[in-house]
Amino acid sequence: MSTQQLFYRSVVPVNFQRHKDWSVKTGESYAFAAEVNSVPVTAVEFAQATAEYPVVFAGSEDTVFPAVILGARSNENLHVDAEGRWRGRYIPAFVRRYPFVFSQDAEGKTFTLNIDETFAGCNQAGRGERLFDADGAQTQYLKTVLGFLQDYQTRFRRTQAYCKRLQELKLLQPMQAQFTLPGGEQRSLSGFMAVDRAKLKTLPADVLADMVAKDELECTYLHLASLRHFQDMLERMPKEGASPAPAAA
Repeated sequence: MSTQQLFYRSVVPVNFQRHKDWSVKTGESYAFAAEVNSVPVTAVEFAQATAEYPVVFAGSEDTVFPAVILGARSNENLHVDAEGRWRGRYIPAFVRRYPFVFSQDAEGKTFTLNIDETFAGCNQAGRGERLFDADGAQTQYLKTVLGFLQDYQTRFRRTQAYCKRLQELKLLQPMQAQFTLPGGEQRSLSGFMAVDRAKLKTLPADVLADMVAKDELECTYLHLASLRHFQDMLERMPKEGASPAPAAA
């Protein structure tokens, strides 16, 4: 399950010389996300995201991060319909920030705002919100975008700390969701992890108390409860699609 780059295609820094006449129209179509089966989420999003999506952990031994599962196949998002509408109550912040994204320097101290110029909502016809005014100053829209991404970056760092805690406690274990097609064909979705509930119960009281104080235990149980939504994918799959069996560790 890959979360690298996802729907970003041609990312360039936002600047007046290049984008002085540019406008951006968002919210009309999420077709750009139609072929991704997972996107990252921050811990602060768990309460809303886990209410309708499975939330798992993806990454490597060194770095893991939470992600919502959106489809049963690698190029499938069951929450975007043929017209590009998002078929869900909650849209992850990773999706809502598109076509904008921060890049950072080698030291990780300086952030630059970038835009994916291939996004269908980017235009020079005045549709949507302008990035710069006639004097070259940032519009209120662009300032709002910057504020949103700065807030996202703060939440991202806090989520990294939470994931590091799960790794240090060795609570994450590989997981696989298995799906049975009507004809009997077996398919599986793997490459992610879930918290080991049994190990969680063995943690010392002082560790659990610290996790409670930092809202980490709440996030963990929200994550575990969200795994039931693998079964809900059945309702969103095409009639000729897969019939999912319960997720199996």
